Amino acid sequence: MPTMSNDHIVKSYDEELARLTGEIQRMGDLALKELEASIDAVVERDSDMATRIVESDKEIDGLEEVISQDVIRLLALRQPMARDLREVLAALRISSDIERIGDYSANVAKRAIALNRVDLVRPVFSLPRLGKLAAEIISEVLIAYRDRDADRALLAWARDEELDGLYTGMFRELLTYMMEDPRNITACTHLLFMAKNIERIGDHATNIAENVYFIVHGTQIPQDRRKGDKTASVVAKMAPPKAKGEEPDA
Repeated sequence: MPTMSNDHIVKSYDEELARLTGEIQRMGDLALKELEASIDAVVERDSDMATRIVESDKEIDGLEEVISQDVIRLLALRQPMARDLREVLAALRISSDIERIGDYSANVAKRAIALNRVDLVRPVFSLPRLGKLAAEIISEVLIAYRDRDADRALLAWARDEELDGLYTGMFRELLTYMMEDPRNITACTHLLFMAKNIERIGDHATNIAENVYFIVHGTQIPQDRRKGDKTASVVAKMAPPKAKGEEPDA
């Protein structure tokens, strides 16, 4: 009889973990769709679509709250150990990262509404490539989480350097447009913020990959995250030279 009771407890706990994974998967799918739709809203100059995207972010926020409550209940009632504990803690971290991905996607949509009020500039067509790569990374880490596939997570994690490189290239292009014609400054500034939001989405996707690796192996990824964001050096190179005798910046 005690064996049957223990089997029931284990089955019940497994079902709770499966439900938690499902909630995170649903949350991730919503965030991914939100990012893809926000890019479409920019390219199609569709302010109505952008407004709907901003409103839809509330659903992602609500799911994060549900997941947080589920995690607290699991910790209090089940007192998980070892890998089970890693599963529960990682779920909390991953849901937080997905919520931030949703926020950044909504920020892109908000900027799309403002961008639609000014003339179009050519660099807007660089944004979909950046968004597509970020969406691919998100998709890969969500699959890695669903399958508990540390190798797949590691491959997605490494692609953040590629995303940073694309972001740096777009940053350079936008600065050039602003320097060549001040009339481009407003539109390019909105695009700069959009590009930065997508770059940050990539950072949160790599956080998810790191948590998947942690679930499987119980350790952090044994290498530093390579960063391809060179925007600081781009600004330094493009800044006008100081006049002779001018004091350096403090």
